[in-house]
Amino acid sequence: MMSNPSGPDLLWQGSEMHEAVANGVNDNTEVERLKDEKSDTGANGENISGPEEGSVEEAVSQSGSADVGDGDTGPESEIETEATEADASSGDRIRDLKDQLLRALAEAENTRRRARREKEDTARYAIANFARDVLAVGDNLARALEAVPEDARAGNDVMETLYQGVELTQRELRTAMERHGIRPVDPLGEKFDHNFHQAMFQVESPDAEPGTVVEVAQLGYVIGERLLRPAMVGVAKKSESTEDTDGESS
Repeated sequence: MMSNPSGPDLLWQGSEMHEAVANGVNDNTEVERLKDEKSDTGANGENISGPEEGSVEEAVSQSGSADVGDGDTGPESEIETEATEADASSGDRIRDLKDQLLRALAEAENTRRRARREKEDTARYAIANFARDVLAVGDNLARALEAVPEDARAGNDVMETLYQGVELTQRELRTAMERHGIRPVDPLGEKFDHNFHQAMFQVESPDAEPGTVVEVAQLGYVIGERLLRPAMVGVAKKSESTEDTDGESS
């Protein structure tokens, strides 16, 4: 295999050919030999250097692209991961803030309603103590009317006029009390309710079921939904004869 001539060899061959021409050498064989060596040298140089240079450039290009790819893949992946984590954290934070906001709004609304209800209750029940004292006045008016028998009024115009005046006063008092939410509780014939009634005694009654109010000693009163005074009542109970009959039958 022929070795490739180096740069100095090429210069030497070119100078030798020029020297031969300058000296008038007419030997065509020598000239042709020098031309052939020069062409062989050029051809061999192109064939050898071309692939080597291309291979080197391709290798450098692949190496560079590999280095760039390896260098970019890591940071990009980390950035994407951090961005995803940041988005997830931001979403959780937004949900927490929304939940806190809704709770705060609900609490504010509850506070507003409670304040409004307390204001209404204060306005409604502010006169409770005064109304409780006025009940005694109504009770005295009722007792005064009950104390005057009907036959005493029939033959005495003055007594009848006085009776009508007291009755009108009692009616006006009850109207004023109802206008302020004060209503009487008259549970005669109803089932005993410890929330509004106060049992003073028990009465044997064969006609009424046990636990039924059969007598009202004093009316009760409520203001709004609150008890102002319980009704004083007598409650029915089983008679002894009924209890003895039930015991014999059993």
